[in-house]
Parts: sequence; structure tokens; C-alpha cells
Amino acid sequence: MKPTHKLLFVLCALLVLGFIYYSSWKLHLYVWGQKPLLAESQGGFGPEARIRTRSVYPVITKSQGGIRSKARIRTKRGYPEKDAEETSVALTKGAEVKRIAELENDINVGRIVSSGYDKQGFLLQLETKLPPELAYKYGNLSEGVCKPGYAAAKMTSIYPKFVKLAPMFLDRNFKQHTKIKNYLPPFGIKTQERIIDNILSETKSFGLGEDLDSLSCKRCIIVGNGGILYNKSLGSRIDEYDVVVRLNGAPIAGYKRDVGTKTTLRITYPEGAIQKSEHYEGDSLFVFSAFKPIDFKWLKNMVFKEKLSRMEGFWKSVAQHVPRKPAEMRILNPYFIQEAAFQFIGLPFNNGLMGKGNIPTLGTVAITMALHNCDEVAVAGFGYDMTSPQAPLHYYESVKMSAIKESWTHNISKEKEFLRKLVKANVITDLTKGI
Repeated sequence: MKPTHKLLFVLCALLVLGFIYYSSWKLHLYVWGQKPLLAESQGGFGPEARIRTRSVYPVITKSQGGIRSKARIRTKRGYPEKDAEETSVALTKGAEVKRIAELENDINVGRIVSSGYDKQGFLLQLETKLPPELAYKYGNLSEGVCKPGYAAAKMTSIYPKFVKLAPMFLDRNFKQHTKIKNYLPPFGIKTQERIIDNILSETKSFGLGEDLDSLSCKRCIIVGNGGILYNKSLGSRIDEYDVVVRLNGAPIAGYKRDVGTKTTLRITYPEGAIQKSEHYEGDSLFVFSAFKPIDFKWLKNMVFKEKLSRMEGFWKSVAQHVPRKPAEMRILNPYFIQEAAFQFIGLPFNNGLMGKGNIPTLGTVAITMALHNCDEVAVAGFGYDMTSPQAPLHYYESVKMSAIKESWTHNISKEKEFLRKLVKANVITDLTKGI
């Protein structure tokens, strides 16, 4: 090969690599940047977003898990060639009420239009078998070896709109997150920016810790509180995972044989937080999930070790003290509540406000978080068996399954339908097989 040809070959290779890098950067900017050019598939924001009518459906590109910039107008006979952009109207900054209405409409109709997908955008035919492109990548790995990017790859294969780039915790750049800044709690951070800034200036830490953040492949397990965990002897298996997530005040002492001893994160909200300091593990992160504005005030009291001045606004008693240093406390990204509720499960949008039956359980929120931030995801202790009313509701108490009444905030049946999709497609592994 002539020297000039070699030079041209090297230049072409550099151009290709530069294009790939630029494209990946632009995708990240689209997901969490300040100025997305088009309305997102389920709740886009910004003055340049466009209004879609109920006759407009997006065209999904599976390779990127996103929506092309052009959509087709659907008629009773199919899709004519006319471009949907000719019928869209640009939003103005002042049209807040109209924008919220359109966001609800966008969530209702911004779905994959294909006979092969359900109304949420999931494949109808779910199989545990790896698709060819994933079989080539993961099929020859040894048993027990962590599979980099596996959970996100499997999720994208059954839900093409899935995009992995969503940080686990809020950091000092949280105001730039376009997906959450225009939603009130629990789906966003609107009206809470100042107090969050105040809290983050004190906590100063925004990751899992140096050792875990440096792992090239992370295996995570979310340990639910279900009675199905009792007498399963899964403790040692649970402790093998890199990241062990526990929820609210579920205890370890007295149940180590079934639930393990390791806790990496304990995700909770004020009413669910452990109230006795001696029941906290010594080496876990305290991860806060807000469901209402007053919850952030509670967290501020806990971070700055201030006495609670008022108890109004909570539906039960809350902890007066959290035995953690500020550097050991985190704020869970509220996008996971939003995504689980409106995109994955299909709960009522209710103008982006908390309402009847539109709040996912904390367990499903934790699973959503793990899909974005872990390479492999497992669960244990999930699943309500309503056909066994005398079965224990939780592994740590004698309350029976029959005690479950209709929930005002959750839709357990729809949530279980979503989780079953993940298990059936082997996106997550259910150790207790309760889902």
C-alpha cells in the first residue's frame, strides 16, 4: 500500500471515530441536556417542543431507542405520505397550561404503533432466548461472569424506546435535567430547586462510592419485603451481588439466613424510614425518594441534624434522626418514578401530579433505577399472591396477605403486569419466583 493510501486510510478511520463520538455525545445531550429540539416520546419540554394531535404517532427507530424527528399522520386506511410536522404547532414559553395538556396527550399516544407491540411499547411476544445480536455478544460468556450492559440491552430489545443514560442520584447539575425540571414531586423537582441545592451543597457526594463506581460491570439485586422471602435461605446468594438495595425499614437482624447481611443502598421516604438509630446498617448509603414537597424539608432536617419543627403533612410518624453523615446520603433521581409510572406501567398522567392510582411502588422504582445503572439486575421478595390470603405479607411480621386492601396510590395489578414482562424476557432475574 502506498504511503498516500495509508494516510487516507488513517484519516478515514479518524473521521469515523469522531462521528461516533459526536453522535454519542449528542444522544446524551438529548437525554439530559437543557434544550432538546423535539418533544420527547412521553413528556418532552422546552419552547421548541411540538404539539401532537391524537392522529399523530411517532416512528420508532429500534437502533437508538428513540423517536425520529418526523412522524406520520395515521388515518383509517394507514399512513399517508404527508409529514406530521406540517400539522404541528410550535409551543411558546408562556403556554404552560396548554403544554401540560399536550404532555398528557403525548403520554397517551406517544407509543409504538405496530401489531407486534402492546400499548406501552413492549413487544407482545416475549422470550427468554437471546436475540441473535445479543446471543453473539453474551452467549459465550462463562456462567456467573458479569455481562456488561446486559440489562439495558435486553430492555431495549423488548422496549425500543429505552435509553440507558439516567443518573442514579441527583448531583449539582440536576437543574439541567430536562426530564424532571418541569414536574412537581414525586415526578420531578419543580419548586424544590433551592432546598435541593442547599442539601447537595452539604452532602457533596453523588455516586455509589469509589470502589463501586470504578467497576466495569455491576450486578445489582433489589430485595423486596415480601413474605415470599421467608424460609428461602437466599441470604448468601443475595450477598454475592455487587449492589444490594433494600427498601424502607425492612430489617436484617434475625433474618440474615433468608435476606443476607449486605446493604449497599437503603431507599426510603420519610414515613418509611427506620426510626430507631440502632437498626441502621453501619456501611450503607441512605437514599431518599421524595413523594411530596414537604419530604425535602424533612431531608434537609436530617442532613443538617436539625430538629423537626412541624409534623403536619405526613401520613404517619416519621424519623427524627438519621444516623448518617451528609456524605452518606443521596437523593434518588425522580425520573425513575416518572418513567416507571407513565412509560413502563401506563398509570394515569393526571396533569403530571400525584393522583389516585398513579404512583409506582418503591420496589418498582428501584428496579427502574437498576435498569439504567446496573449491568445485571435481580430481585427477591417481590410478588403478592392474593390467592393465598393466609400467606405472610412481609417476611418480618405476622400480617397476612388478606390485610391488603385497595390502594389509593398504587395499581398493583398493572405494576405486576409490567414486572412479569421483565421476568419473562429475562431482563431481570426473580430469585423467589413470586412475580
